[in-house]
Amino acid sequence: MNVLALESATSACSAALLRDGAVAAERFRPMVRGHVEALMPMVQEVLAAAGVGFEDVDLVAVTVGPGSFTGLRTGLAAARGVALALGLPLVGVTTLEAVAFAARAEAAGRPVLVALETRRADLYVQRFAMSGDAPPSPETAAEALLPEAAAATAPAAPFLLAGDGAARLAAALGGRAVDIAVGTGLPHAAHVARLAAGRYRPGDRPVPPAPLYLHPPEARLPAAGGRIR
Repeated sequence: MNVLALESATSACSAALLRDGAVAAERFRPMVRGHVEALMPMVQEVLAAAGVGFEDVDLVAVTVGPGSFTGLRTGLAAARGVALALGLPLVGVTTLEAVAFAARAEAAGRPVLVALETRRADLYVQRFAMSGDAPPSPETAAEALLPEAAAATAPAAPFLLAGDGAARLAAALGGRAVDIAVGTGLPHAAHVARLAAGRYRPGDRPVPPAPLYLHPPEARLPAAGGRIR
């Protein structure tokens, strides 16, 4: 099975092609903005490197957030467009679980507390139980919390911190010694592809994924309906 995965909800952009459980090609590029222009050329590069075309893809996967509004919508729109045009199933994966999945080997069975930067004062936070090669199992809901409040969600037992916000969260733990996962701390499309492949069963028609927003919309209706007085 060929799984095409896209990720553009965070401070990076990536695409990957998973072929029968192995990564055939992937591209990953850190970026704060520019996802709209970068994503589809990156997808084309991945397909070319893997030696396949869109017609060879069996499943599409994409991150659904939390993340930046523009980046999140970019990935979802692109993934939905590909899936709709080709009549393919589409599976959504959260950015938090993708980061936790990447840290599973380092976790060695310990819980993983993921903290992702929001480009605000708070962090996107969620804690996962880990067991061998099994997918991460959520122990808490995904939330947007200030570092001090996020620190209160840390378990008493030893755990692993992961994500590009891990350093800020570690500083809020009041000097408690904690391990931080290596790497960029950002979700990679290759991990998104593996998670999607693991939860999809041939013949399934998954419900189209919806975006996961943890912040209210920044746009506000003008006072008095926008009328000039």
